[in-house]
Amino acid sequence: MRSRLPEQESRKQGLGRRRRARRAALALASASMIAAAAGCSSAAPPASSASPAATASFPHTAPGTQAHWLFGAATRHPIPAAEVTAHFDHAFLAQVPAAELNTSFAGLSSLHLDSITTSTASAMVFIVTANGSTRLRVSLATDARGLISGLLLRPAGASPSALSPVPSTWAGVDRQIRSVAPGVRLLVASVSGHACRPIQAIGAAAPAPLGSAFKLYVLDALARAVAAGKVSWNQQLTITSQLKSLPSGELQNEPDGTRLSVRRVAAMMISISDNTAANMLISLLGRPAVEAATRTSGMADPRRDVPFLTTRELFVLKLDDWPKLASRYLALGTGGRLALLAGTVGHVPLSALNPAGWTAPRDINSLEWFASPADICRVYASLAAAARQPKLAPVASILELNSGGLSLDRSQWRSVWFKGGSEPGVLTLNYLATTRAGKSYVVSVLAENPSAPIAEAAAAQTLIGAIKGAFQLAAR
Repeated sequence: MRSRLPEQESRKQGLGRRRRARRAALALASASMIAAAAGCSSAAPPASSASPAATASFPHTAPGTQAHWLFGAATRHPIPAAEVTAHFDHAFLAQVPAAELNTSFAGLSSLHLDSITTSTASAMVFIVTANGSTRLRVSLATDARGLISGLLLRPAGASPSALSPVPSTWAGVDRQIRSVAPGVRLLVASVSGHACRPIQAIGAAAPAPLGSAFKLYVLDALARAVAAGKVSWNQQLTITSQLKSLPSGELQNEPDGTRLSVRRVAAMMISISDNTAANMLISLLGRPAVEAATRTSGMADPRRDVPFLTTRELFVLKLDDWPKLASRYLALGTGGRLALLAGTVGHVPLSALNPAGWTAPRDINSLEWFASPADICRVYASLAAAARQPKLAPVASILELNSGGLSLDRSQWRSVWFKGGSEPGVLTLNYLATTRAGKSYVVSVLAENPSAPIAEAAAAQTLIGAIKGAFQLAAR
């Protein structure tokens, strides 16, 4: 890991705008000119408030109506305060006043809708071009009242035509995946209930390092706690110095004492892979509850993730007195490791960690979070089953916020869930996508190189092309 748990979904931000962005309800960022929080509502927009492209193309859903309004409002700032109030939920406005919203859109003169990659009753992901040159991926989610509960803007990167080829055969999928690293694992499976039926596989039962994909298990544990009535989505959590981590994410920049809802923290953990958010939820649930989720979701060898590390603990082990502290930790049994985490690792200040020299793999096969592609499919199946319960519907909205750059044909696919992860020598991309006919498929790719870093950007493009081909082949 570098100074973050680097993700395919992570992005760079302008420092001058980070302060506004990290105060957003979900954290909204853009390539250069929009890097702050925004939202909108289910109120029907006037006909003149959206561009022709938006009017013609957005679906007649709550998120579609929100996006229609946003297209017009963002380019005619300042937006009147009354209109802002009509298009934001209360929790969002408490974090981002109308003045800050208008500041965030300063300099934006035009928006063009390029494509819609995901569209459901409560969430949508679409690609836009801002000011004629900057491509952004917009993830937008609405609450039960039709008000926006989450909004994330990220650089969309290269156009789809610039990505690696999409293979049309399983041999092509395998070849493309094997090209990115000496160690790769793959599972393509259909999902029905809690069952995963393999369609194509490469070492799918073998555990591998996950990077931040471990956060799927934290979300699964959270869903179980909400179902049991132990936690509520609106429950407030407090940021403390002991819970803060290194990026990816933004909550580490918030003042101690900042309070956010459980739902908002969970959304940040998944959509922008916020490491501090993950620590906050692990603290709330307790380490044993997350370890229990690895077992109950069907992980074949959950012992490898005991003790289940926080992101801060992993950073300390890989950055403080490397490799002595890590070697000391790895030589201990479970009890000794817990004692070391509490008595030594837990007392290392965040300011003491310097990730600048961390460019090569560090104990990725022994000091990480671990699961196999088959395990990932089972935890996705567990989350999908949870999301079908009305009380746990936010699980789906949270997982739909970031589609991981897949750009599946929305005429065939109605939703995409994504969680990836990486550190030097590790790159993982994990998706669950559901067709409009209601059939769900998982594609999980875990790549590793214990001796050298993986060229992350190029490898991710190669893998996304292969994964897109795998979904198309699976759904035939």
